[in-house]
Amino acid sequence: MTMRTKTGLEILQAAALIGILGDVLLRGTPWGLNAFLFVTAFAAGLVMLMFRHRPELLSKNRLALIGAMIFFASMFLLRDTEGLLVYDTLAILVIMGVLMLAVFNLKEQLAGVLHYAASFAWSGLTSLFGAFLLLGADIKWNAAPRSAFSRIVFSILRGVAFALPLILIFGALFMAADAAFEGFVNRAINIDIDVIVGHVLLASFLAWLTAGYFRGAIFTPFSGASTSKAGASLLNLNFSETRHTSSEKTFVEKASAESREAGAALPDNRTVVEHINQGDEGEAGREDSAPNDRDAGGTSPDSGNFNEFEPSYDWLNFENTSLPRIFTLGAIEIAIILGLLDLLFASFVIMQLPYLFGGIELVQSTQDFKLAEYARRGFGELVAVAALVLPVLLLSHWLIRKDKPVNELVFRILSGLQLILLLVIMASAAQRLFLLTGNLGYGMTEARFYPMVFMIWLAVVCGWFAMTVLRGSRQYFAWGALWSAFFILGATNFFNPDDFIVRTNVRLMREGRPFDALYNTILSGDAVPALLDSLGEMNSSDACQVKSELNLRRINSETQNDARTWNWSRSKAFALLESNREILEAEGCEDVPQ
Repeated sequence: MTMRTKTGLEILQAAALIGILGDVLLRGTPWGLNAFLFVTAFAAGLVMLMFRHRPELLSKNRLALIGAMIFFASMFLLRDTEGLLVYDTLAILVIMGVLMLAVFNLKEQLAGVLHYAASFAWSGLTSLFGAFLLLGADIKWNAAPRSAFSRIVFSILRGVAFALPLILIFGALFMAADAAFEGFVNRAINIDIDVIVGHVLLASFLAWLTAGYFRGAIFTPFSGASTSKAGASLLNLNFSETRHTSSEKTFVEKASAESREAGAALPDNRTVVEHINQGDEGEAGREDSAPNDRDAGGTSPDSGNFNEFEPSYDWLNFENTSLPRIFTLGAIEIAIILGLLDLLFASFVIMQLPYLFGGIELVQSTQDFKLAEYARRGFGELVAVAALVLPVLLLSHWLIRKDKPVNELVFRILSGLQLILLLVIMASAAQRLFLLTGNLGYGMTEARFYPMVFMIWLAVVCGWFAMTVLRGSRQYFAWGALWSAFFILGATNFFNPDDFIVRTNVRLMREGRPFDALYNTILSGDAVPALLDSLGEMNSSDACQVKSELNLRRINSETQNDARTWNWSRSKAFALLESNREILEAEGCEDVPQ
């Protein structure tokens, strides 16, 4: 049994266990403890396979990424905010993509944004289709060692796997065709077929995706044929014991072997084929030096050196030299592109400066100028502008020709100016957000909170861009930007957005602004403590609506006693609702359910 077959079988075993575990855990909703346990089991399976077959992949950076994956999974235990948990899930998927860089022999801390995007796409592709290659090409089923008993069991399982779908299809048709037969089957097999099929499909789906991902994370894609069999079996697992057989030898190899077997005595102990291929003296000198190079530690097909696979293309230093010159940028092109953008940004900033530094009084005193229109119309557009600038600058920097230093100099000057203008624009967007959520605005919502967090991250990334790309260290930009996103997202989880939203709106209510009781009560369990604390400050109408919604939530929570879905925030909210049951069921509110 080859190492590739052995590794493939272990991947199948781990994927099957994770698929079954996922079917047992993830059926309970809303997710909580079950999501954390599933991701932890997935990460443990990945680490185990890497440790057994690719220990060189377990670097400090990759272990840190796996730790971050488990951290974001643990947020399903802490937070109940659906929007925030969606971002946590996205972070887990991004980490899974970044981990794929290892099999391309790329270091995460030196890879670029394009590498991250490609690895994310590759993780999705290998998750969907990798299991096909694992089952059909990687595992040599005939070479797997099996005893007589195991062969019989395997044949039985394979027969059942083929027969079961047919039995289910034809059985369902017969049951639909005759009521008596349906009754007989229901009495003979007192099980719910739909439930069984659902369990099989979910477990198989999760196992399929897991097997595909594990294969992509362990096996090196696009490995070269020149890799030695021993080295490939240890590091790249791109091997086959039957690759170099006597029947596959070329004509030159056969002739060389025959000449050695004949024992021909020729000068320099060369074979006939080597003398035929011998060229001029320079080539002969290089021929003579080759054995010395191999003796000095070089690699030959049979040397047994376990050298790690090196891709035929330098993916780390992916430059624009492969592009036609017309698609690259020199100093003039950069000056025109970034110069015009800077002029556009500067014209907008000049228009915003009076409102930015004049305060709210200037905004209100401007004739025919509506505060709501100013705040609502501009915020989303300015966030989009801020999000687009960095990709434009990164692409422009990659397209710069490296033949003249002036090209880089022009880019640094103009992009630095654009970053300064961008910070002013982001300040204008922040001002509009403060107007929307201030004492003259309309309160805080999720749609306003998360863009604010996004802008904070953009400001950090802009500073990191200036410290790396503009100082000639572009290779460190993506890694720092990635971890800054992780830290800000982690801090947001501990910040508790829904609680902040409710307390902000309650503060505005105290200042005379209307309180949207319906919106604030549909927030997650994270907002329940703040709502209960502020019940006494609400008017009777808002208080009755809040009591009604919270009491309905309490009643629904009584039926949700699945241990798999345990969550600290929901558990705390339910305990508070139970302790305030008398208040929530108090008379005076007709809509309060009893």
